[in-house]
Amino acid sequence: MGCWFSKRTKPKPPEINKIPTESKRPQPQPPQPLPLIENTKQYPAVVDEQTLLPPKAPRPKKRALLCGVSYRNSKYELQGTINDVNYMRDLLINHFGFSDDNLRILTEEKDDPKVIPTKNNIEKGLQWLVEGCSDGDSLVFYFAGHGASVDEALAGDEKDGKDETICPLDFLKEGKILDNYINSTIVGPLKKGVTLHAIVDACHSGTILDLSNVYNIETKDWEDNNPKSGEENNTNGAMTYVLTNLVKERQGLSYGDLFESMHAAIEDVNKGGRCLPTTNILRKMFGTRISQKPQLSSSEIFDVSKRPFQL
Repeated sequence: MGCWFSKRTKPKPPEINKIPTESKRPQPQPPQPLPLIENTKQYPAVVDEQTLLPPKAPRPKKRALLCGVSYRNSKYELQGTINDVNYMRDLLINHFGFSDDNLRILTEEKDDPKVIPTKNNIEKGLQWLVEGCSDGDSLVFYFAGHGASVDEALAGDEKDGKDETICPLDFLKEGKILDNYINSTIVGPLKKGVTLHAIVDACHSGTILDLSNVYNIETKDWEDNNPKSGEENNTNGAMTYVLTNLVKERQGLSYGDLFESMHAAIEDVNKGGRCLPTTNILRKMFGTRISQKPQLSSSEIFDVSKRPFQL
């Protein structure tokens, strides 16, 4: 019997991929920075358009409209009204801190039609005076020229049945400016805290703003729309001269002091006295009789002896 033996070799175990240990694992390399490339192109800076605009100037807290009418080459011609405006301008700038840029002056001194004291220019000036006014503003309206009274247009508006007016240069053609118009234009629009002074050197100007309270110097009390006197011939300028000089010479005058001092100065001239330093000057400038009578009116009653005169 035959027998075959077949030698079987031991099979090799299958190869297993060896995993490298941690120490031999390749480490990730940090990214290499890109080479810098110089940028030579210029870019404009981004600027807010608002920063390019000049700051908006605040509205001045002090404004004044000064009108002096001479009525040249007419039978109504007046002397000295331009001087009166100059007195008032000097007082406002050098005593009360107004700026020349914030004054609107209307006289016949220049040829510019925009600064002639016509009715249209005065009315535009009054509108400009109060435009945009706000708390703390001080406004001044000054007028030197002719004034008049006319039969009242609005029933019950005045005790004496008369309206007061100021006469612009062209009043014969364009008409006078009524106190009703002045009141509605520069009194009605006033905001709370705004102070307005109207200084009018003319006949029939005591209540030119149509204010309800008139101060009586004799009783030292306020009255309700005190009746006015009849029309008189008078030389303009006495009131302006007296007022501006008193304010300059006597610091801290109250309304009452100023009002009484103005009356005293004019009274001294009319009585032929020599009690006051200004009497001789006034007599030389305005003669021996000054018919003007200063009047003080207000929209509110206040103690004239305690409140300082301030523009």
